[in-house]
Amino acid sequence: MALRRMGYQNKMTGHGFRALAMSTIKEHLGYRHEVVDRQLAHAQKDKVAAAYDRATFLEERKKMMQDWADYIDRLASGEPVMVRSLRLA
Repeated sequence: MALRRMGYQNKMTGHGFRALAMSTIKEHLGYRHEVVDRQLAHAQKDKVAAAYDRATFLEERKKMMQDWADYIDRLASGEPVMVRSLRLA
C-alpha cells in the first residue's frame, strides 16, 4: 500500500528496494555483505551457522545507515556523488 501511495505501483517492489540497497551499499559504499545482510534482517538459511554466528555488527551497521542516508541525500540534492574513488554524476 505504501509503494502505491508513493507512486511506485507496477514500478518497484519491496524486494526491489532491498536488492537496490544491498547492491548499492556493497558496491558503492564498500560495506561487507554480512553487515548489509544483517541490516536487511535476512536470517541465515544454515541452522548450524545461525546457531553459532550471532554477530550483529551494530556499530558498523549504524555507520552504514548514516552513510546510506547521506548518499541518498546527495543524490536527491543533485550534487555529484563520490563513491569509493569513483565520481558519479
